[in-house]
Formats: sequence, C-alpha cells, structure tokens
Amino acid sequence: MRKITICLSLALAFVLASFCPAQTAPAKRPMTFEDLMKMKRLGETAVSPDGKWLAYGVTTVNLDQNTKTAELWIQAIAGPNSESQAPKKLDVALPGDSGIQFASDSKRILFLSGRGGSQQVWTAEFDPATGATANPKKLTAISTEAGDAIWSPDGNSVLFTSTVYPDCPAITAADAATGDKCNADRDAAAAASKVKAQIFTHLLYRHWDHYTGEKRSHLFLLTVATGALRDLTPNDPHDVPPFSLEGGGCGGAFAPDSKELAFTENLDPEPAISVSAKIFTLDLTNAAAKPVAISTSAGGNFNPAYSPDGKYIAWRSEARAGYESDKFRLVVYDRAAKTVKDLLPKFDRWVEEFAWALGSHSIYFTSGNHGEEDIYEGSLTWPEPRLVASHGTFSDLRVVPVHLNRPTIEIPDGLLATKIKVDRPAEIVYATGQELCAPTPLGHSASADNLECEADHPPVTHLDDALLAQLDLPAMESFWFTAADSTKLQGFLIRPPGFDPAKKYPVKLIIHGGPQGALGDSWSYRWNAELFAANGYVVVMINPRGSTGYGQAIVDGVNGDWGGKPFTDLMTGLDYAEQHYPFIDKSRECALGASYGGFMANWILGHTDRFKCIVSHDGMFNPESAYGSTEELWFNEWEFKGKPWDYYGKPDAENPFRKWSPAMSAKNFKTPTLVIHSQLDYRLDVAEGFQLFDTLQRLKVPSKMLYFPDEGHWVLKPQNSRLWYKTVNDWVDEWTK
Repeated sequence: MRKITICLSLALAFVLASFCPAQTAPAKRPMTFEDLMKMKRLGETAVSPDGKWLAYGVTTVNLDQNTKTAELWIQAIAGPNSESQAPKKLDVALPGDSGIQFASDSKRILFLSGRGGSQQVWTAEFDPATGATANPKKLTAISTEAGDAIWSPDGNSVLFTSTVYPDCPAITAADAATGDKCNADRDAAAAASKVKAQIFTHLLYRHWDHYTGEKRSHLFLLTVATGALRDLTPNDPHDVPPFSLEGGGCGGAFAPDSKELAFTENLDPEPAISVSAKIFTLDLTNAAAKPVAISTSAGGNFNPAYSPDGKYIAWRSEARAGYESDKFRLVVYDRAAKTVKDLLPKFDRWVEEFAWALGSHSIYFTSGNHGEEDIYEGSLTWPEPRLVASHGTFSDLRVVPVHLNRPTIEIPDGLLATKIKVDRPAEIVYATGQELCAPTPLGHSASADNLECEADHPPVTHLDDALLAQLDLPAMESFWFTAADSTKLQGFLIRPPGFDPAKKYPVKLIIHGGPQGALGDSWSYRWNAELFAANGYVVVMINPRGSTGYGQAIVDGVNGDWGGKPFTDLMTGLDYAEQHYPFIDKSRECALGASYGGFMANWILGHTDRFKCIVSHDGMFNPESAYGSTEELWFNEWEFKGKPWDYYGKPDAENPFRKWSPAMSAKNFKTPTLVIHSQLDYRLDVAEGFQLFDTLQRLKVPSKMLYFPDEGHWVLKPQNSRLWYKTVNDWVDEWTK
C-alpha cells in the first residue's frame, strides 16, 4: 500500500509541475524567543476506551500578559469521518481545566476544574459518535480540593488525591462532614491568623519551591452514584503518593474488576533521607481492610499498573536504598503466586514509563538510549525486549484497542505516544507506523541519515506546523569520543542557522543537570538548544559520566566523583569537537549549566581558563552549606558518601564535601561569570548563588547576578523567561563576539 501511495504522489507531483509555474519556497529564518513563546505546548493525553477519540491539553502563552492558559481539546482518531473532523475544544471545558479521563463505556468523561474558586472533580456526558460533551456536573465538593483523578474500570468510582490534615477526623463514607469541617476550619484559621510563623518538628519542612506545612496528600475514593467519600489512607502522616518521585498522577491503579487498588507510599519515618517507597494493595470491598505491601526491593518502587487480564501488577523498581538514580527496572508481580520477578534482567537501561499491551502478554516501555528516549516491548515470555520506535524522545504511551488505518499508511498496532525532537516540540504520533528508515538498536545512536526520519511516526496532532515551517532549525549531529580511561562517550552538535562552512563560529557548551541526566534529541522551553544556536553559535552538548542512556555503570560513574571524571569527560569531548569540526573557533567558547550543570560551571571556573565566559544557573558552590539548606538530604548523603561531620578532622582530600567544592578553588577564579539563582529554589538554596557572586565580586572577576524573587529551581514565568534568555545571550555575546 505504501509503494502505491508514493507512486501516485510522485505522478501527481509530475502533473502539477507540468501545468503550474515553479514557486520558490519562502526562506526560513532563525527562531526567536517570541517564536518559542508562540508555540502551543502539548500537555496530558487520554484515549477513549473504544479507541476512536483522543483528548489532550494545550497550553498557550500570552507574553504581554505574562500568563499561560491550558485548554482541553478533542480529536477523532478512528472511524469513518475521523479524517475530515478537525480538532476542537472540549465543549464543557473552561480555560484552566485539566485531567480529562474517559469512562470505560466511552460515554462519560471526568476532568478537574477550578470553576467556582475550588478545584474539584467534574463529569460530563460524552457522545462517542460526534465527540460532543454536555451536562457538566460537579462530583466533589471537598474543602481541601481534588487532584489527579482517575476512573475505576467499572465506572462506578473515582480515585483522587487531596491534601488534608492527618490529625483531623478521617473522612469516611459514613461521616465525611466532620472530617471535612475540621480541615476547612483549620485552613480558615491559618488564613485569618496575623501570625504566619511556622514551627518545625521534622525534616522536609519545605520542598522544591514551597513549605510543606502540616498537611499531607491522601488518596480518596468517591462513589459516583451516591457521592460518598472515603479516605483510603486515613490519619496517615505520610504523603500518598510520595512527593516528587512519582512524576505526576495519583500513583495508584485499579484492578480490572475495580475491587482492589495498588498504590505507592514511603513509610520511612524520615522521608528527607529516604527514597524507599513501596507498592501496596488495598481491598476496596472491605472498609476495614489494611494495605498490604507487595514490593520486596529496598529501593524505590513506583507506578503500579495491573495487566488487563488482572493476573499481574507491573511497576518500576530500584534495588538500592537511598539512591534515587539506581537503575529503574520493570518488575512483574504474579497476584496468584505472590512472586515478583525482573521482566528484563539483562536490560541495562532505565525503564522510564510503561503501558500494558491489551492482551496482557507484553508491556510497552520507554527507555533512554544514547540521547534518545526509545520505545520497546518486553514480553512475559520473550527473552529480550524488541525495539518499537526510535529517532526521538517518546513519552505518554497510550495503547489503542483498535487498528488505526489512515489513507496513506497502514498502522499495524494501536500505540500512540508523545514525541519530541531537538528541533520539534511535542506532538502526538502513531508510534508503531511502518519504518521508512532503519530503527536504532539498543546501544547504538541514530545515524546522520536517519536524524530527520519523521515519516515512520505519522503525527496525529499538528499544533505548530505553520510556525515551524518558517523557522530554520538545524539538525543535531552526534559524535563519539574516547575518554581518558578509554570509555566511549557521546556528544552532540548543532550548527547555527544559515551555516557557512568557511566561517569560524563561537561555541556554547551546554552541561546537563542531574547529575544523572542526559542531553540529546529533546525539545526544551527552558534551555532550548536551537534558540541558543539561533544567534550565530555552534552548540555543543556532551554526555559525561553520570549520564543516563548508556548503562548503569556510566550513571554510577559520577557518584563520589563530581569534579573528577565528569569534568575530564567534558573537556575531552570538547577537545574532540574542536579537532573534528574546523568551523569551531576554540578561542571563543562559553560554558553554561544549571543545577549539577551549574556545579560543573563553578568547578570549571576554578580548574581551567579555556572559556571566555561562564553561565552558572542554580549551581552548588559550597557542598557543606548546600547540605544544610537543601530538602532532599538523601541526594547529598548518597552523592558525597555521608554527612559533612563524618569527615571532620580528616584531610580535605578525604572529605568529598571539600574535595569537590568549587569554593575551595576560588583563588583560581578568573573567567567572567554570570550567576543566576532564585529565591524559591529549595533544592539548591539561593545562598549558593549569593556566595558565588560575592566571591567573584571580592576577587574582582567580571561578574553579574540575575536574581528571581518569584521563581524556584526552574524559571517558568514567561516574562522572567524572556529576561533569562536575553541576559544569558547578552552575556555570552559580550565575551565571545
């Protein structure tokens, strides 16, 4: 069918060329920050159980008003009229609504809405023939609001989260009013009080960008027919799901018969030093039932999901306690035998997210692989996983229960996914389309010939086609180099728009955070590689020790060695790029990094003078002070092999907090440095930025500080983002051009 279509297309093109005068395509231009803000941003997705409708969130930015507005859209993806029906906004939704989910009968939806001033769970009728919605109805009215709602498979219940005072009377099906009134009264008293002081009696009193206070996230079950509420984790002093580690959602899943729930909780008494979340099951047919732990590993366990036939529960599991970047394995629990097994014992990559195949015989999952996030399929019977889709970064997998047929391509399996590339923001695609180019095997990187291979994943959405058609977004190139200890590592390069091989170009070296993370074929609105290249720069990105997608040994290579091999890896990779790309002007290079990348920028500042400038965003300057001001203490204790006082009295060379401290090399600081930090960054306190800037100023090193009083670890507000990009690019221009 494909060959016939291509031939007909070529024939038609020949006929049109015979009768139509040739037209010159408009010249493309470099991307601007304003272009970046005009792009529609794809959010959450949901597919109707009959496989005919796709719902998704779309966020638009109004730069002048400094706002972001999310809306819900609906689009036909199967059926006789799916090709002719354009996407449309959901009839019953208002701007700001989110969390759309289809009921199992495909005739109802639920969503979250803040209409009326309080976010609650709403439902509406859905017409599977037309996609129309009608008769919105509020399902919850809990004073502490509702989030992360999902339907039970039988459509009779809704699971959601709400943040409550655990010492208030529990909200039960028999008596919800007493507990809810206690929560409402406590919130009202706190809001009315003239005293805003807090008293802490435990760690993790603040997290990410807010103070945690006395309330905790709990799971609630709503009976749709009666409106009865039940707190499934009553009076529990722990957050369910655990903060930050779930990656969004309620962290729970229903069994196919709706009689049991699996969820994630960390019961350790001090969550600030623990990542050991466990998977529990709860019998929903017995109000007196208690949760039962079924996971067995000492590390974190997340994202439980039942197989469609109800025989198994799968989840992501780590083996080592205290290490948030241990290998994420995919394990399967046999409900009858009560046994857990690693589904992919020989697979040396992280399982990022997964979705059961409809027949329960296999699981689709995404995993980082050499700068990409590929899709694989693992089986309960196959010895090895098979590659499903590569050439990009995939997420948000949705298995569709019908075969989807398009006029120009046959889809052999019903799998949808969100896909991004370094030169393409997120769109929903058919992830199992026939391959027009060779897939990338595990352990290999996409070849230059395949970097632009898009047709193997036909897009379903087209949010930014018109704007992207105007922009010159150069392709990303991959290169490999040999580190000082003979380890093979990877880097990437983007040439500037309008590239002239006869010219020499300055360089922006981008260093990733984490440190367990990776750069590669991925789009970003905060650190956009194409936008960094747009004003005449070669962008170089290197994945040193600590990078994901190359096996756990490479990931572990940064532990206790923050300024060691990762630093020499970066320098060796840049050396390779200078030697093999003659258009690089090695006398005009700037190093830029955030989070761990900010630490590395600070480390570079004291250990080499090869750069004309440095940009340090939210970087660690003094590991000892950073330990005392961060919230997730397990991270520092793992990475620096203990606590600062464990090393008191020992030489600095034996103390990781001092051995890898950029502050200890301050006497070597010479490179002009831009420091960026935000007041609400509780992962790396703003004092780290102040210490660095004060040091630079006292040393009379050319320096500037950009301070945001209203941002956290990430700069998210549109106008703040504009100032961020302008300040960064102006600083680099000042010292390299």
